[in-house]
Amino acid sequence: MSGPVHLAQRFIGSLSPRPLAAADHAWVANTLGPGEWQLWERMPLADRKHAAGVAREVDRRLDDATAAVLAAALLHDVGKIESGLGTLGRVAATILAAVFGRARAASWTRGWRGRVGTYLRHPEIGARLLEEHGADPLTARWAAEHHRPADSWTVPRAVAEVLHTADDD
Repeated sequence: MSGPVHLAQRFIGSLSPRPLAAADHAWVANTLGPGEWQLWERMPLADRKHAAGVAREVDRRLDDATAAVLAAALLHDVGKIESGLGTLGRVAATILAAVFGRARAASWTRGWRGRVGTYLRHPEIGARLLEEHGADPLTARWAAEHHRPADSWTVPRAVAEVLHTADDD
């Protein structure tokens, strides 16, 4: 279920102050490496809840999911932390990208529009952050590639398809 309905459900879910379940928190802590954990802790609660759900789905679908694959699920959106946008700012960025085109809006670099541009460049920013924090190359590549067309993925196809389907955005 992708598209406007899915985004509306994600928006409503992002407004919930309910913390991540203790079992999920512990599972994530045992899955991520130290540098990855530092990035995870910087992510907003809504992003952490979304990512934990994605990772649980990946774990359910892949019998042999490696730590790098689970980290890719958990940290695919980590680049969003650099934008500093809250929920309403992210909604505005999504709308602006639809109106002006994602590439044009992502090129914005100054003022409030710069924060929108940073948000829309989150895949590349996330990959850089993951590399800087010692993540597995697969984890960083998926962060960079998760919004790209399938024919440009470098992550093994079967893994990328499960990651993409579990993310559903």
